[in-house]
Amino acid sequence: MNAVIEAAFNRAGAVILTLLVLSGLGLASYIEIPKEAAPDVDIPVTYVSVSYEGISPEDSERLLVKPLEKHLRSVEGLDSMSSVASEGYGAVTLEFAAGEDIDLLIADVRQAVDEAKPDLPAEADDPKVTEVSLSLFPILTAALYGPVSEREMVTAARDIKDKLEALPG
Repeated sequence: MNAVIEAAFNRAGAVILTLLVLSGLGLASYIEIPKEAAPDVDIPVTYVSVSYEGISPEDSERLLVKPLEKHLRSVEGLDSMSSVASEGYGAVTLEFAAGEDIDLLIADVRQAVDEAKPDLPAEADDPKVTEVSLSLFPILTAALYGPVSEREMVTAARDIKDKLEALPG
């Protein structure tokens, strides 16, 4: 380690030149790389849900989730699949490779769901295919608390909301 430090001191000009070149390249990269305050990011994730009132979680898995999974596995570009089976409800979340065309993926998922419908119980509701979109999620979430009445809390929340919405950008 001492040899490295000694070499750096002996070649101070080379070290300074290297530092300046790296700093210049970093600055040039910062200027050239496009930046956006709120980039439009497509998350290639879809959500398939189906409900069947009165069904147990075990039956939901067997009658709703498994048939959906069987048909959804064939969708091209699928990265991962996770499922939830609960009382009266079953859902499958599909995650796709980044950069895939979400519209084509949704069409493929809908086709796979249509193929799975005959395997689902007739009494079950029709499966719903939902695209997960960033626009569905808030940019900022705030929680207010304190030893004040609900009316004062609501007034303060509205006040903060108005001030945030008045900010430029």
